[in-house]
Amino acid sequence: MAERRVGIIMHGITGRMGYNQHLVRSILAIRDQGGLTLSNGDRLQVDPILVGRNRDRVAAIADRHGIIRFTDDLDAALANRDDEIFFDAGTTQMRAGLLEKALAAGKNVYCEKPTADSLEAAVAIARKARASGLKHGVVQDKLFLPGLMKLRMLRDVGFFGRILSVRGEFGYWVFEGDWQKAQRPSWNYRKADGGGIILDMLCHWRYVLDNTFAPVKALSCLGANHIPERVDEAGKPYRADADDAAYATFELEGGIVAQINSSWAVRVRRDDLVTFQVDGTHGSAVAGLHKCWTQHRVNTPKPVWNPDQPQTMNFFEHWEEVPDNQPLENGFKVQWEGFLRHVAEDAPWSFGLEEGAKGVQLAELGLKSWAERRWLDVPPLEL
Repeated sequence: MAERRVGIIMHGITGRMGYNQHLVRSILAIRDQGGLTLSNGDRLQVDPILVGRNRDRVAAIADRHGIIRFTDDLDAALANRDDEIFFDAGTTQMRAGLLEKALAAGKNVYCEKPTADSLEAAVAIARKARASGLKHGVVQDKLFLPGLMKLRMLRDVGFFGRILSVRGEFGYWVFEGDWQKAQRPSWNYRKADGGGIILDMLCHWRYVLDNTFAPVKALSCLGANHIPERVDEAGKPYRADADDAAYATFELEGGIVAQINSSWAVRVRRDDLVTFQVDGTHGSAVAGLHKCWTQHRVNTPKPVWNPDQPQTMNFFEHWEEVPDNQPLENGFKVQWEGFLRHVAEDAPWSFGLEEGAKGVQLAELGLKSWAERRWLDVPPLEL
């Protein structure tokens, strides 16, 4: 067994997702487990260099986690031939330009989504990545959530029969920032900074729907700006002019109807911050981030509508939980391991920047549907 090293330039790790999910729970978790075992038995050791505009913040993170390498000079980091992967979890508006620069420097690229703030830019960077011959990928983390993996298992074994509909509820109350600190950065709520829940979340729903149920054929989307004024990280009020909620209906192949509500202005009274209910001719299931419950047709109760009497039936009692028959790791880490294998040994990989462009396409169509107040078809992308 031999040891191999892979150098990873990590940009955007001072943000919540970049730090928690990608640095700590993925790359450092791989480091701390002794590396990644490849198919030939070799151990791949990850060696990150942290890059950010604020050198002090990056240095503090590096010191906290025993990371030797950090810099505020992105160009110098890209010039180092010993580092072969560039990762970005920064702002959406910067992403396409950063990926283009990294590809030009000969780096394999992996990034958060959206891959760009416009479909034109997302398609352009996907084409450049494909033409470069380098490895490229986009995070599709929700496909690796235990709850959604259980839904796909139920689909694959035919539990649902013919799937009729999917209903998703995502979101939570993001505090305005005045009397309690907001849980999300202020740029999320400013159009000029690439904010808005439609651009953010419809990119997720594209890969979730395409891969878990059926490809998206058409959509109708209504956005909303429920909280028009918020307070930023410095305590200064600002105009929150980006959409903070989206109410979308999708037509999927096979006649499946999907409805997904996404909101940063909703209080949670459900099993999790995101839940999906799938109804089919033979059975139904409800999944959150980790857990999943099923109700087969033989266990379906027979309620009768009677508004004159209080409901006596406890509908939750008729559902059974899908067991955790195998331990499942953090979804971000699982996908990182897949990309590292793709780079190190050309392992199969299904999540190139083309998939990122599909997500941006759906988001752009969602914004257009809202503006024009009509249904829109989702055409095949010319990639």
